[in-house]
Amino acid sequence: MDEATATVSFRRRSGECVEDRAWPTVSVRLLEAAAPWRTFRWYKGQKHYSGTYWSATVRNHVIYESRLELARLLFADFDSSVHHIVAQPFLLKAAVEGKIRKHIPDYLLITEQVPMVVDVKPLHRLSQPEVAFTLDWTRQVVESRGWQYEVWSEPAVARLENIRFLAGYRRDWLFSFDLLDELLGAGLDGVPLGQVPRRLPGRPEPYVRSAVHHLLWKGHLATDLDQPLSPSQVLRRAS
Repeated sequence: MDEATATVSFRRRSGECVEDRAWPTVSVRLLEAAAPWRTFRWYKGQKHYSGTYWSATVRNHVIYESRLELARLLFADFDSSVHHIVAQPFLLKAAVEGKIRKHIPDYLLITEQVPMVVDVKPLHRLSQPEVAFTLDWTRQVVESRGWQYEVWSEPAVARLENIRFLAGYRRDWLFSFDLLDELLGAGLDGVPLGQVPRRLPGRPEPYVRSAVHHLLWKGHLATDLDQPLSPSQVLRRAS
């Protein structure tokens, strides 16, 4: 494959379609502001699950077309190194084996390092020749300009459920900044999760528990998310 043949098309939020720009020449800024290339398709008997998720990172809704894509969205929203998320960011084209191939990646993540293009595929589909072929040439095109490319499949169940639970506490305007500051100054490093309310006896326990979950979501506090969250899990202050 000749990466030099690769082009990208994207939609501006105004609705204007920008077509067939040379892949290496399209700036991150333009793609970061892109609208989803596809629109939702709802029909009787459809096998995929579409919807929108309110992202704390974007502070707006981001679309997804399957439960697995929603899971990847949750992980991206939880990741403090991700600064922006674009769903179905562009249409990629390239000449591969004598034909023009087309592919729409699922997500573009703007990170602290380099942009990351993400395709979400169930594990059982990765061995299918057509899927493997598409993901392979997409990887070559994306990495040709120094970007990262990720094929994401089913995550560990416990970690997904923990992040899904913590996402319920992602809306920062619902929490008292004074309470959050008190918790951060309460010396919680090494304290079991269930014992946190004792550190602030003057505060209502439900508020304290919710605020701790928000701090875990924001990454100010950390604990082992590869095990189901429990009162015995030890907190640590994130560096």
